[in-house]
Amino acid sequence: MALATREDLRNVAIVAHVDHGKTTLVDAMLRQTNSFDAHAEVDDRVMDSNDLEREKGITILAKNTAITYEGAHASGGPIVINVVDTPGHADFGGEVERALSMVDGVVLLVDASEGPLPQTRFVLRKALESKLPVILAVNKTDRPDARIEEVEGEAQDLLLGLASDLSEDHPDIDVDAVLDVPTVYLSGRAGAASHERPADGDLPNNPDLEPLFQTILERVPAPQFDDTFPLQAHVTNLDSSPFLGRIALLRVHHGWIKKGETVAWVKHDGSVQNVRVTELMLTKALTRYPAEKAGPGDIVAIAGIENITIGETIADAEDVRPLPTITVDEPAISMTIGANTSPLVGKVKGHKLTARMIKDRLDRELIGNVSLRVLDVGRPDAWEVQGRGELALAILVENMRREGFELTVGKPQVVTKEVDGKKHEPYEHLTIDTPEEHLGAITQLLAARKGRMENMVNNGTGWVRMEFIVPSRGLIGFRSEFMTITRGTGIANAISHGYDEWAGPITTRNNGSIVSDRAGVVTPFAIINLQERMSFFVQPTEEVYEGMVIGENSRSEDMDVNITKEKKLTNMRSAAADSFESMTPPRKLTLEECLEFAREDECVEVTPENVRIRKVELAASARARSASRLKNQK
Repeated sequence: MALATREDLRNVAIVAHVDHGKTTLVDAMLRQTNSFDAHAEVDDRVMDSNDLEREKGITILAKNTAITYEGAHASGGPIVINVVDTPGHADFGGEVERALSMVDGVVLLVDASEGPLPQTRFVLRKALESKLPVILAVNKTDRPDARIEEVEGEAQDLLLGLASDLSEDHPDIDVDAVLDVPTVYLSGRAGAASHERPADGDLPNNPDLEPLFQTILERVPAPQFDDTFPLQAHVTNLDSSPFLGRIALLRVHHGWIKKGETVAWVKHDGSVQNVRVTELMLTKALTRYPAEKAGPGDIVAIAGIENITIGETIADAEDVRPLPTITVDEPAISMTIGANTSPLVGKVKGHKLTARMIKDRLDRELIGNVSLRVLDVGRPDAWEVQGRGELALAILVENMRREGFELTVGKPQVVTKEVDGKKHEPYEHLTIDTPEEHLGAITQLLAARKGRMENMVNNGTGWVRMEFIVPSRGLIGFRSEFMTITRGTGIANAISHGYDEWAGPITTRNNGSIVSDRAGVVTPFAIINLQERMSFFVQPTEEVYEGMVIGENSRSEDMDVNITKEKKLTNMRSAAADSFESMTPPRKLTLEECLEFAREDECVEVTPENVRIRKVELAASARARSASRLKNQK
């Protein structure tokens, strides 16, 4: 065995909780290494290329960029740093696991005010399980409410706790090496970094990111390879091009891959097929450029293999040595996605309506999303889609809606297991930051959802941090109630806590639904007469149908109403005599809010123009018969 090292290369992932500044830091790294052309117009958060990422301000897809560093610490010549920007949300954990298989070290970014949060724990645990060296970066030191020293201590405690947990399952983990973590203090927005801890609320005392680059070069090992090994490369991501077709992103572990050569493609089922690499590309900043060959440690894109998928191996055609497939955590939440069955289906021409189109789109999603599963439910027009969490599935539905699909989406459910003959369900570790005055209301809300408080800390700033263990079922529909209780000030984050015994019945919504009892057009006259007893989701002139949920009742039971009722006109009463000033504006629900609001007997109709909640059984008489049957069974 002849080990060799590529000193001109580093592969590093930036991992953090949602909104702790990963993408902004990558912007600063690209700018300070002059990675963009002089005439290029560059937006903020350039790595958030997806429309939904820009709207929501979160990273959904793991993406890589390449920085050529030629600063003071590159003594032997230019060094290429491949930086992978990973999602911070546990719902996109499949992206995190994939990204970590591409790199040799991680930069753990922690907000100088919020400190380590549940998703920080999630991404850090994945990094330690992969035995990757960690660099701690305390970001946003210039926040007015920064508490840098405390946050650094919390991060060290988190490392110690994770190391002791993992040492039981992985005895070969070197705990001392895990705890020997260098710290860099940052302001990603200002593009400044320092090894010295600044005062709370101050910028680092150094004007650029040189200390961060220095730490990456010193602590992230250069890729090592055996120069006697044949080609071995892992497919870690997929892309597509209108000219080249499907593009596979590879991390080359051993050997060299050349443009135009024939290689072995090792599939998931173990079969091997010889294919030709028609195009080979390396990355510079955010663009790919053609290359003739790539070697160990390189992250490259190749074209020419039509049906290649994530986790498969590209090997030497003469000496095939497969790599292990990428493993991801089991899905915990499922929802049924099918063709739109509402009376208003197909009102707009050009929409994608058929079950075949929906199934083809779900199959395409499976190619690039390793944490998703699609199961048959015994119906030709609907499928059960399982994922990590509610947000991941809502993002899929939102993308399909924007692509022109009309869908019927069922309420999210948990994926249960049978363990020793008993029913088990997934639980979440929920962390809440909230002003002190909302403490009692939040505790009461979570107690009703079978939540169990594990810890509570008051930092003396008027804010309290609480930790709960809650069944995943209890968090479906939780966020909107939580934001109402805390008047939008609370922050809630959850991470998987594994499976435990079924917690029993949970009531997630106390108020009933207002349901339209006939088809027609909403009238202002009907809304004004009804609005004192209920709140509405629809507005005048909007088309409704029987069984459509048009509002929320102030009481617990459902109520069927005539929302299309018109004012009877006489010689004494004219249509224009009414004053509409007293009409309350409707609540406009987003897709996520609709999925949270829907009850077990309701589903969500999703079209490119509208998102509506409706009853699964549209006819009131059919719903009444179902309710009486359930009562008789009890």
